[in-house]
Amino acid sequence: MKVSEILQVKGNILYTISPDQPLADAANTMAEKDIGSLVVMEYGDLVGMLTFREVLKALHANDGTVGGGTVRKHMDDHPITVTPDTEVNEVRRIMLEKHARYLPVMNAKTILGVISFYDVARAVLEAQSFENRMLKAYIRDWPAEEDEFAAANQR
Repeated sequence: MKVSEILQVKGNILYTISPDQPLADAANTMAEKDIGSLVVMEYGDLVGMLTFREVLKALHANDGTVGGGTVRKHMDDHPITVTPDTEVNEVRRIMLEKHARYLPVMNAKTILGVISFYDVARAVLEAQSFENRMLKAYIRDWPAEEDEFAAANQR
């Protein structure tokens, strides 16, 4: 399974923010939309990612408030990206090794979406469930030994 398949199921809603907006605006947007990340765009280009991890770090650094800083001050300005052709197993490895919960999906310089750890887990679970159903159907339809013996004797 490839990243492009996850994006097809997930849809194409992409939440973005400018790096010069206040961090408080970003936190409000994330809370209102119930999302864990925002893509930081400037002049049409991906310049960073802001996740709830960066917001929590800002809260910790400012004694429980997000402070007056901008998104640029707190964002990850070198986010790890994947392509639509990246295999899901590779995405799983990257997410686990880099502790990345959100990965922008890029096709050259064009952002196609963001996949989350949840998106990957759901896709893997659905693929495994499908495979399990197919295997169970195959086993259920397996001819009994008596049927095989009878068929062999009729030849």
